[in-house]
Amino acid sequence: MRELKRRKCNFVMLSTSDKWDGILLTSPEEVEDGGIPATEETIEIAVERAIQASKGLDSAVQLVFGIDPGPRPGIAWLADGIVVGSAQLEQIESVADHIIGLSSAVNHQRMCVKVGDGAPLIRDRIINQLILSGLETLQVSEYKTSLGSRVKTHLHAATRIALMGGQRVYSIRELKPTEGDLKEIQRQSRILSSGNLTISSRLAKMVACGEISLEDAIRKA
Repeated sequence: MRELKRRKCNFVMLSTSDKWDGILLTSPEEVEDGGIPATEETIEIAVERAIQASKGLDSAVQLVFGIDPGPRPGIAWLADGIVVGSAQLEQIESVADHIIGLSSAVNHQRMCVKVGDGAPLIRDRIINQLILSGLETLQVSEYKTSLGSRVKTHLHAATRIALMGGQRVYSIRELKPTEGDLKEIQRQSRILSSGNLTISSRLAKMVACGEISLEDAIRKA
C-alpha cells in the first residue's frame, strides 16, 4: 500500500471472494490471467507494471532512460518519446538493477540509457554498472538540464537528459576520485560516527569507488 500511495495511485482493497475486472495486484500464489504478481521485493516494479497497464501501455518500440547522476540519482523513462515515469533513487548501487526491473514492465524492441555528464565520479560508477549489465549506454551533456523547482531538479534534469542526444560509451571507466571527493567522504564519516573518528584516505577511496559502504569503512577504521 505504501508504494501505491507514494505513486499517488487510486486503488481498492479486495477480499479473496470479491470479483474485479480491473488491474489486479496480488500474490504470486493467487495470480490469475491478467493479474500482476507482487511480493515485498518486487512491489515497486509490480506497481510500475500496473501504472503502465492502466495507461494502455504494454509495449513500445523503444525505451529510453535518462539519469541525472548524484548521491541520489534522478531517473526518468520514456516509451517511444513519451515520458511515462520518473523516480529518485536512494543508492547509486541500485541504478542498473532498477532500470532492468522497470524495463521489464513494458515489452520493447530496443532500449538505451543516457547518463548526464555531471558529478564525474558518480557518473562513471553508474556508467560502469550499466555496461557490466549489458545495457546500451550513452553520455549526455548536462548543459541547461537542471532547470525547474529545487525539489524536482534531478527528475526534470533526468527527463531532459533522456530527450537529448548523446555519445555511446563502450568501455569501463577508470575511477579517479579527486582530493575533494575523499575529503567529503571523510567529512561524512565524522558526521556518521558522531565525531568519534575520521576514516583514512585509503578507506575513503574505497568508498568513493563503490568497493565498500561508508558504514563498513567506519567499522574498519
